[in-house]
Amino acid sequence: MAGLKRRHRLHGFSINRLIPNAITLMALCSGLSAIRAGLAQNWELAVAGIVVAMVLDGLDGPVARLMKGTSEFGAQLDSLADFVNFGVTPALLIYLWAMDGTGGLAWAVALFFAICCGMRLARFNASLQDENPPPWATKFFTGIPAPCGAGLILLPVVLSFELGDDFFRSSILNGVMLVLVGGLFISTIPTYSSKRIRIPRRYVGFVLLGVAICIMLLYSTPWMFLSVAGLGYLVSIILAQFSYRNTKAKMMAQMTQENKNSEAGQDQQPTGK
Repeated sequence: MAGLKRRHRLHGFSINRLIPNAITLMALCSGLSAIRAGLAQNWELAVAGIVVAMVLDGLDGPVARLMKGTSEFGAQLDSLADFVNFGVTPALLIYLWAMDGTGGLAWAVALFFAICCGMRLARFNASLQDENPPPWATKFFTGIPAPCGAGLILLPVVLSFELGDDFFRSSILNGVMLVLVGGLFISTIPTYSSKRIRIPRRYVGFVLLGVAICIMLLYSTPWMFLSVAGLGYLVSIILAQFSYRNTKAKMMAQMTQENKNSEAGQDQQPTGK
């Protein structure tokens, strides 16, 4: 009987649950390999490792939902991988690249960035339990996502590949970046959420063409493309503040009007004797 039950459990286990977790583990391996490349002072390979981890991190969630392989285990594994890939690894790389040998304060700043990333991920996981978030907040993140923070902190490194490292390898510049981006992790400023973007059917072809162009640019001129993408994300943070305020104001006005209409409808209802 035990053998029959064991075979039944194995027969009922879907391989779909393994594929998203395998993608997450691939991302984790890529992030950890970036540390090895940094220790060997192969900075381009180190940055490439984190970029690969970003791409894989963007794939595991959609693949899990597409294959109906979402699980609590996968969510926790993804969060832990994000902390390593986008909190610990970038902090170590920046420290090794620009701040090694500059004293204990530099290491404290690197720790600050990693800790802020962990706190941001913990807050995000806790927010998933909120069943009634404000309707205007569903299109925005609170603070910057972990992958975007890693991209911003590596922006001086990427710019140095194109423009030289005389300025961008400054320990002061990178220390300030670690503190600012760490603060953005734990801040409450709204930033755009790509998960809520819905593409009209008539624009799908243009979007696919844009993705193809981005891939070609990433392959042909990777550092220039990543530099422009990083600077573009900085601009999007500013634009998100105005968009959030406008969205909140419109939705609150709409909700107020709906409440007034509902109250007016109740007042007009005839009362029975």
